[in-house]
Amino acid sequence: MGLRHSFQKKLVEAGCDEAGRGPLAGPVVGAAVILPPNFSHPFLTDSKQLNHKQLQELRPIIEQEALAFGVGFVSPKKIDEINILRASFLAIHKALDQLQVRPEFITMDGNKFQPYQQLPFECVVKGDGKYLNIAAASVLAKTYRDEYMEQLHQKYPIYNWEKNKGYPTLEHRQCIKAHGPCKHHRKSFQLLPAKQGVLFE
Repeated sequence: MGLRHSFQKKLVEAGCDEAGRGPLAGPVVGAAVILPPNFSHPFLTDSKQLNHKQLQELRPIIEQEALAFGVGFVSPKKIDEINILRASFLAIHKALDQLQVRPEFITMDGNKFQPYQQLPFECVVKGDGKYLNIAAASVLAKTYRDEYMEQLHQKYPIYNWEKNKGYPTLEHRQCIKAHGPCKHHRKSFQLLPAKQGVLFE
């Protein structure tokens, strides 16, 4: 069964999602999307279920056909100051600030959200696999963040962010161990395991 368009049909609804809560480096990115009532797409779903080619195909379609969309970035420094959960909410708020059409209702992927301008909202666990507007937001958040990390890779190739996108892969942690962290790493995160095994000695 395909994804439903939105959580409710009476109000102008913005679907929201974020990308990048788990990485050791780079920003957390939030996206908000208001889709037209008749929008559909054969393979739009949770961005984690889509391959690179599908993501690249979907992004311009979403941007062209959406009634409004916004993408917000929150830096590693800010993440360290306010914590990753609050930073992810801030990224969503920044995305909502950019919408050219004011939403009347917000649907957020996950189980928590910080209210935005007193608008009614609903949190939906795994919402990016249930509603098209959240799925569209997940695609924008992921593609914008991946693109940003690929650009950072050009300046900091030693961490191979082009491949790992800042996530805590074994390779990324080996690079941090060998070269130390840089300004784009989240200092409040555990960059290396507390009990360092042979790899990190």
